[in-house]
Amino acid sequence: MIEDSGKRGNTMAERRQLFAEMRAQDLDRIRLSTYRTACKLRFVQKKCNLHLVDIWNVIEALRENALNNLDPNIELNVARLEAVLSTIFYQLNKRMPTTHQILVEQSISLLLNFLLAAFDPEGHGKISVFAVKMALATLCGGKIMDKLRYIFSMISDSSGVMVYGRYDQFLREVLKLPTAVFEGPSFGYTEQSARSCFSQQKKVTLNGFLDTLMSDPPPQCLVWLPLLHRLANVENVFHPVECSYCHSESMMGFRYRCQQCHNYQLCQNCFWRGHAGGSHSNQHQMKEYTSWKSPAKKLTNALSKSLSCASSREPLHPMFPDQPEKPLNLAHIVPPRPVTSMNDTLFSHSVPSSGSPFITRSMLESSNRLDEEHRLIARYAARLAAESTPSQPTQQRSAPDISFTIDANKQQRQLIAELENKNREILQEIQRLRLEHEQASQPTPEKAQQNPTLLAELRLLRQRKDELEQRMSALQESRRELMVQLEGLMKLLKEEELKQGVSYVPYCRS
Repeated sequence: MIEDSGKRGNTMAERRQLFAEMRAQDLDRIRLSTYRTACKLRFVQKKCNLHLVDIWNVIEALRENALNNLDPNIELNVARLEAVLSTIFYQLNKRMPTTHQILVEQSISLLLNFLLAAFDPEGHGKISVFAVKMALATLCGGKIMDKLRYIFSMISDSSGVMVYGRYDQFLREVLKLPTAVFEGPSFGYTEQSARSCFSQQKKVTLNGFLDTLMSDPPPQCLVWLPLLHRLANVENVFHPVECSYCHSESMMGFRYRCQQCHNYQLCQNCFWRGHAGGSHSNQHQMKEYTSWKSPAKKLTNALSKSLSCASSREPLHPMFPDQPEKPLNLAHIVPPRPVTSMNDTLFSHSVPSSGSPFITRSMLESSNRLDEEHRLIARYAARLAAESTPSQPTQQRSAPDISFTIDANKQQRQLIAELENKNREILQEIQRLRLEHEQASQPTPEKAQQNPTLLAELRLLRQRKDELEQRMSALQESRRELMVQLEGLMKLLKEEELKQGVSYVPYCRS
């Protein structure tokens, strides 16, 4: 209880720190609510290092934690949500160079507290799977088209048509993000939000969904979403132009040019905050630029457009088939990766109690799962041995061909056996690490109250637990490489068998 109350206090302190740093950016002085909302969410995105993660990394993390097939209405507790975020940021650090490593624990804590503040303001400690997916898909980096395609897959039926009830649920959840950064009056959810985007008498496919949300302008309730991505794209764009108000010699980001005043240009900071000087007024129409072109390049583009017969305007997105593509079934090639064995350990991240239902389920299913994996590998090895047996009569082959085939098959079977032994050793090491982790999580808060010296030991055990989890992740990666090698061996055997069959045909005819 003492540790829980302390953790709750740390959570509130971290939330206040995030919002205090956001206020320190002076973003509330931005006049237009669309830019103000996008800038605030961009600040949260970069503060939590989510701008370094794309939608494909999010999907992989959800699969790692077995959330891809869960009912979207199921609620996740804080420990399991923390496990998902741990997977995202630990995998991110593996992809980053050593000189650009992020603070994983800080990123997890900041994002976890922001999600709880946005989707669990009452403090129940639970967030639905659908809300987690929508929040991560919206706040992660990457292309907006890829993110919208994933969102559409969550709100459409099996025939590729959007379900209006799910789209309304999507708006309910995604509009909690602007509300969390104090922009609820401008972009909060209303009953008319869904009806203002699509007509319910019309079937909406993926192409229609992308056309509407990527159009200019997009639906009013989501106008901040494409702007968030445009902010990320122009963040490092350089304009060698002087600002007409603050007189800075160059600009970064957006550039705004007045359509009435001659050669009057503003940087994004001056335009967003309504600064104006001379004869210019904030009521004048301004044009937004995301790049800078020299006069010579402008003349070249104008000439090419005037001489071109076809329209130079590119479509917003490629055309996708109306029927969703069926995923390939690879179950007969490589067995599914046992993600739950590692994830059940990750679910207890930072939870010292041993009474978690995920840990109990892991202990009950671990032995069965390991036996099943060994049976699958044995079955593949038997299939390889069966396919490698000569299908043609032995009397029709020459002695060198038969000896060569036997030697090659023998070497391949030996390699397969070595891979199986290596895989078995990895699984045993994973099981040992899991048991060691379970033993390390035995001390409970009640015992800590009786003996306060155990609190320091608990902290050391948590550090040790993090090291074990990283070791388990590395072992899982090694196991995946072994399965890929097995798959490659199967393909080599089949190709060799086909080549041998072709080489024997002329001999049989003669």
